[in-house]
Parts: sequence; structure tokens; C-alpha cells
Amino acid sequence: MGKGDSVCRLQGSPQPAELAQDGDLLIGGIFSFRTGNINIILFHSVFHHHSFNYREFKFAQAMIFAINEINKNPDMLPNVKLGYKIYDNCGTMDILRAALAMVSGLKGHVSDNNCTKTGTVQAILGHSGSRPTIAFAQVVGRFQIPVISHFATCACLSDRKEYPTFFRTIPSDYYQSRALAKLVKHFGWTWIGALAVDNEYGLNGIAAFIQAAQEYGVCIEYFEAFSSSDPPHSLQRIIEIIKRGTSKVIMAFMSHREIKLLANELYKQNITGLQWVGSDAWITDHSLTDSEGHIILVGSLGFTVSKAKIRFVRDFWEDMFDCSLNDTANTQRKPCSASESLQNDKSQFTDVAELRFTNNVYKSVYAVAHALDNLIKCEEGKGLFSNGSCADTKHIQPWQVLRYLNTVNFTTKEGEKVYFDSNGDSPARYELVNLQITNKGTMEGATVGIYDASLPESHQFIMNNIPGVSVSVCSDSCIPGTRKVLQKGKPVCCYDCIPCPAGEISNLTDSIHCMKCPSAYWSNEQKDACVPKAIEFLAYDEILGTLLVLFSLLGVFLTMITTLIFYCHKETPLVRANNSELSFLLLFSLTLCFLCSLTFIGRPSEWSCMLRHTAFGITFVLCISCVLGKTIVVLMAFRATLPGSNMMKWFGPAQQRLSVLGFTLIQVVICILWLTINPPFPSMNFLHYKDRIIYECNLGSTVGFWSILGYIGILAILSFIIAFLARKLPDNFNEAKFITFSMLIFCAVWITFIPAYISSPGKFTVAVEIFAILASSYGLLFCIFLPKCYIILFRPEQNTKKHIMGKTSSYEIHH
Repeated sequence: MGKGDSVCRLQGSPQPAELAQDGDLLIGGIFSFRTGNINIILFHSVFHHHSFNYREFKFAQAMIFAINEINKNPDMLPNVKLGYKIYDNCGTMDILRAALAMVSGLKGHVSDNNCTKTGTVQAILGHSGSRPTIAFAQVVGRFQIPVISHFATCACLSDRKEYPTFFRTIPSDYYQSRALAKLVKHFGWTWIGALAVDNEYGLNGIAAFIQAAQEYGVCIEYFEAFSSSDPPHSLQRIIEIIKRGTSKVIMAFMSHREIKLLANELYKQNITGLQWVGSDAWITDHSLTDSEGHIILVGSLGFTVSKAKIRFVRDFWEDMFDCSLNDTANTQRKPCSASESLQNDKSQFTDVAELRFTNNVYKSVYAVAHALDNLIKCEEGKGLFSNGSCADTKHIQPWQVLRYLNTVNFTTKEGEKVYFDSNGDSPARYELVNLQITNKGTMEGATVGIYDASLPESHQFIMNNIPGVSVSVCSDSCIPGTRKVLQKGKPVCCYDCIPCPAGEISNLTDSIHCMKCPSAYWSNEQKDACVPKAIEFLAYDEILGTLLVLFSLLGVFLTMITTLIFYCHKETPLVRANNSELSFLLLFSLTLCFLCSLTFIGRPSEWSCMLRHTAFGITFVLCISCVLGKTIVVLMAFRATLPGSNMMKWFGPAQQRLSVLGFTLIQVVICILWLTINPPFPSMNFLHYKDRIIYECNLGSTVGFWSILGYIGILAILSFIIAFLARKLPDNFNEAKFITFSMLIFCAVWITFIPAYISSPGKFTVAVEIFAILASSYGLLFCIFLPKCYIILFRPEQNTKKHIMGKTSSYEIHH
């Protein structure tokens, strides 16, 4: 670059400022309060023009008021008068020209080495929009002149490499985006649409919002961007997307121009029922009321900067009515009569109830003033320059102001702290507003909450109750007892709620997993809690248990009746012929068999588990031993009638008793060994059923159980064989036939018992065992004793010695 290239020359003469005041140090301002060619700047002359932006004009007046207030303050900038140069420009190129005019003063060129000629400002305040601010902040940054915006919120402006001299008294959209994402999450809106203005402000803001929203589990149904300068079909495309969408909440990161177009079109097409969440660029813009579709936006929520009160009414009143409130202050104006009225004036400029962004302009002026004040009052050795030196107060350079602006930290009259972080951003504090229709018919934002990013995470968000908030979800929340299963090809917020499997629970809303219950617990009916499993055993008070008890007691009763009948007729030939001693012992053992079935019912205990199997084994062996003895006696009796036979003397009453005792003792020994080595014990069975615990008697040693069962089987088969051999012996009353039939029933019952016992689950295992005991006991009782009782009671003519003896005289003689 040549020597001559070090100077940048302006294209033409720079334009003069619309509002200006001389001073020792100048502060520049760029606002767009006129969009037409208006050269009149008096209050009463410009308020009613159709192209006048009252809010921007209020910003300019706030700057003027703050500078005048500082000039009157003897404690700030003593002996220094602040002046201002305020430009009214719209359009990026015009705003850029105004910025260059303030950089260069009124000279014809700008030099990198000499940028502080007469008329050069120490700092530039503005602009309200992010796009024009981005344009001129980069250019002005080359000359080390601070730029302080009150409304440019684009997060991109926090980039210190691109914008090294940029500051702002409004928080970055990064914080607003995250606050909006928290707001959406707070209301449970997990399925929303996103719209943005198609520029740096909108795209950066909505991108930060989407990122934060996704971190909070919020899904974006659609994201579209458009601009007010786009052709009409672009807006119609957005409308169609909104109509097809299922989300009821729309996040709109755009300016008042785009939201007006959108609201008007939605109103025309009668598309209602949407909850709008807005960025600060439009949420408190008073001009929204002027649009016919503003009713669509009623109920909108959004964040905006805190409101404050700035009292520059005196200046306004004097200029508005061209009078003076203090005769000595302005002799050229007539004294105010106090009869002036603003009743008929409805301009936005007269509304000083909510000065939100205007307060940011006020803070911007004071930030520059505090930087200049600190610079002027600098003490040698404590300065911010090399070796703690201070600046030459007679020739203050903008780059020196920039250095001190980085260290500004003060508190406003309203108690609000003002400082800048390393990126030039202000602390993020917002008010949450809800757009409501006032009594006057206008739409205004009512404060319903606060967000302060400087507070701890759990205290940043303070929300008042807001009635009538919409619901916007892709899928309803999964209640406890269900789990979320994502729908294929859809975002994570779209899912189905699947009930937890049996034995598993979910006790949280929107759970993605079901937890298995511990082994001793099971899920309740709602699948939202683990409850102790029901403990199941064959109880006396249930129907099955009661029936088995009744059949057991009935068996005991019938056995006792039979015993009574036999005892009352013990001297009759029929009773004497059937070995009355073994018959009574058999009846006694059958009584024990019926009673032992009762030990299988009820809650298992250590003693009941040992008693039930041993009692069953011993009583049944005693029973079968008696049957076997009777069968052998019948067979021996008929063999004894043969010539030369003396078999009965080898199996007389003594031998019969010894055989019964011997057979029974063998079973007793088996039971003792079983109880000694590995006895039965109560245990909880978790395997048969998943939803309940079977409280049962563990066999301990299965060998012991099958040994006693096998021994009973051997005796039963032996009895059956002997009885079968004697079934055709000639006799008017052949007992062997009935014994054969009873043993056939007994063996059939116990053969069927084995597979049924093994396959029956839970308490039915015990029921099968009791059934086998009762069935075989009833079989023996009915088959052996019922025919005899019938003859004794109903056929006494057959109960005679002549009828009974026949060829069995030797049998009867031995009894």
C-alpha cells in the first residue's frame, strides 16, 4: 500500500446532523425516526406525519435529555461540556454514511493516523437494528471509536474479532434465546414451530433458540425464515406451513414488520388458537395495535428489557407548547399557563409509562459519560495505559475512551447495575410480558415474570401464574406405568406410550425405561409401584381347601360309622369270617389316612412339613399292610381246606400282627433316615409363578420322598397280585374280589398321581397329593367295607354261618 493510500477520502461532502449541540466532547447518535423527507424537527410539527417513528424519536430525545442532565451535574465531568450530533437516517447505506460523517467530523477525508479532528465524536450511540449496526460497526471499529447500541441484539455482535469496539446496553440474543427456551420448557411446550426474519438478527437468534430448546427436550416441528421484502408467495408458503402444522405454539424471532404481515394474513384466513412467543424486537412494539390482525397476537409471551422512568417532561412540555416553566430560564418564550392539556394528544411520544429501550439509550449515554469522567479524573500511576499513565485530557482520543469503557461499572438511579463483559455485552435481565388488550383498546405488554441470567441457575426464572396457557405436544406425556417408544422417522418428542411388562414398573412421567421389581416384589395393576408378591399356599379358608377338609372329615365320619357297625355286629358270622382284628386295624389306619390329609392344608411350618410326609407314609403303609394281611389270610384259608394242608398254622393271628408291624417298621425306618439326613422344610418358590410366591414344603431329600412312596407302591402291587390270584376262589362271599378291585383303584390313583404331582403348579401340587390320599382311602373304604355293611344292615339273611361258611369252614375255625 502506497503512501498516498493511507488516507480514505469520502465520496462527496458529509451530511450535517439533524440534531446537534456544540460541546468540548461530542457523542454521536444514529436513529431512524423519519422515513420520509421531513426537515421540521419541532415536536408539534412532526408528531402527526404518517412516516414518523415516535419510538425512534423518543430514543433521540432520551439521548439529549441524558446529555443535558450530565452537563448540569457538577460531580460528573466538571468543566467539560458534552455535545451531541444526532443523525436521522434509514437504510443501511445512509446509516453508514452518517457513521463516517461522525468519524471524520466535517473534513473531507479520514486518515488512519488522524481520526480526531474537530467534529469527531468520542462514541456513537445506535442503531436500533442489528443489520445496520453490523454494517457500520465493522467500519467504525477500524478507527477505534466505541459503538454502543441500545437495541441491536444479534448474538453475532459479541464477536470481539469482528466488532472490537462494539458495546450494548441490551442483552445479547444468546441470552434471550436461552431464556425463551426455558420459557417454552416451563410451560411444557415440547412441540413448537419456529419462524425468523431472514437476516442476521433472526437467523442467529432462532439458531441459538433451537439449540437451547433441544437441550431442554423441545422438538421443532418446522423452521422457516422470511422477510417483509420477500414476494407475496413467500408469506403464503409460511401460512400453509402453519396451517398444516400440529404444534400450537410458534416462536417468532422477527421484527415488527414481519409479525404484522403474518398476523394480518392469519387474521384474514381465520387461523386462530395459536400461542405466540416473541422476541424483544416486536413483543412490546406499540405499532402492532395499528394492524388489523393484532387480535391474533393477544396472549403472546416474550422477554423484553426492564422498564424504567426517565423524567424529561419539562423539556418536552416547554417545546410542545412553546412556553417556559421558568421565566428566568427562557425569556424568549411566554410563561406556561398551567392550562395546557395533552388530553387530545394520543401520540406514542407522550406515553412515558414504559420506557424500556429508551432506558437503554439513557444508560448508553451515562456509560460514555462515566468512561470520560474516569479518564479525566485519572491519577498518575493508576491509569489504564502504559505504566499506569493517564491520557492528555486536552486531546482525548476515542481509543482512550474505548479502553475506559471496558471498565465502566455504575448503578443507575433506578438501582440497575451497568457494566460490560469481555464481549461488550450487558448483564442479561429481562421482564416476561404478556400481550393484553387494555381498556383503551390498545395492546400492551403486562409484566408476568422476570429472568436474570446473573443469578444461580435455579433462581434465574421467576414466573407468575398465567391463566389459559395452551398445550403443544407431539405426544401426550406417558403416565407412570408406561414407557416412551419413539415413533419411527419422527423427532424424539413424538412417541407412543407402551405399558410396562408384568413385573416391571415406571414411577416417573415420560420414563424411557421400565425397571424390574426385586424378586420378592411384583408390579401393581397400574405398573407404577412394586408391591410385595402375594404368598400363596393351600389355606383352610379358600374354597379348595374347605372342600378338601370337608371330604377328609367325611371320610373320617364314614370310617367311624363303619367301625361302629362292625363293632356292633362283631359276633356275626360275616364280621368273624373277615378277620375282625385286621378289619378294625384297617379301619383305624384309614381314619389316620383321612386325618393326615389335613396336615397338607394351611401355612407350611417346619413341623407341619416333616409331619405331613411322614404321617402320610406311615399311615398308608399301615393301611396297605392290613390289606395285604387280609389278602394273605384269605388265600391261606382256602389253601388250608385242601387235604393234608396245615398252612394256616404258619399264618395265624400272631403272624398277621407281626407282618403288619414289620411292614410298618420298615417305613418308619425310612422316615427316620429321611428326617435325619435331609428333612422337608418350608420354602418360598419364586419359579412357578412370576407374580406370586408359592409357600410350600421343600422335600429336602427327594430320594426320601420317592422311597416312602415307592415302598407303599410295592406293598400295594403285592396286595393286588395276591388278591388277583384269590379272586376266583369258590365262596359265597369272596373278599378277594373286593380287595382286588380296591387295590386296582389304589394303584390307578397313585400311578396317575406321579405325572399330576410333577406338572401341577404351586398349591395345586398339594391339592393333587391330598386328592390322591382321599381317593385311595375312599377306594379302600368303599370297596372293602361297603359290601359288608350292606349285607349287615340290609341283607341279614345272608349274614349267617351256613351262608358264609360253605367251603370256608377252616377259615372260620381259625378265627
